[in-house]
Amino acid sequence: MDGATNAVICGTYGISENSLSQLTAFFIPLKERSLAPQSCTVDGNPQVIKVLKQLWPDIIIQRCLVHIQRQGLMWCRRPPKRTDAKHLRDIFLQVANIYTVRDRNVFLDHFAHWEDKYGQCIATQPERGRVFSDIKRARSMLLKALPDMFHYLDNPCIPATTNGLEGYFSRLKAHYRQHRGLHPSKRTNYFNWYFYLRPR
Repeated sequence: MDGATNAVICGTYGISENSLSQLTAFFIPLKERSLAPQSCTVDGNPQVIKVLKQLWPDIIIQRCLVHIQRQGLMWCRRPPKRTDAKHLRDIFLQVANIYTVRDRNVFLDHFAHWEDKYGQCIATQPERGRVFSDIKRARSMLLKALPDMFHYLDNPCIPATTNGLEGYFSRLKAHYRQHRGLHPSKRTNYFNWYFYLRPR
């Protein structure tokens, strides 16, 4: 989807986001059509990021802030019982409200303070139980995402979230549910026509 217009550039039914071969087969024709994206806002799937960087080495990868926040809050639980999880949850609650460089710096300061107080201890402790394992996952995800979280502050043309695409998918799913009797062999044509007739 074009980040400026929210218009679908290309859509295909049946591609697995975890398949390097299928993702490559999807993106290569776009490159052959001279598509040269300056940036791409993604949900964090490592396979998608890997293929994008292979085909367009200079591309800027922007991590979707909504996905980071949603996943982090889920791993921290609601309400969290551990003190470290409570403070980390407060940090994740800030993610969707970072609009300026100052907001970013405040966020980074809060996370650095949390990391100094809890992070290294969490990293060195052996995993025990689902709650602690999820806190470790939340910390690891945020550390990996940080380098690609704030490109939109330097370039306002870079979307901070994939909300435009998610909204399109919601409308597509609602429309598709009206055709519950659609034979599996006709699904590809259905989606191809939908992408063509409803690019926004």
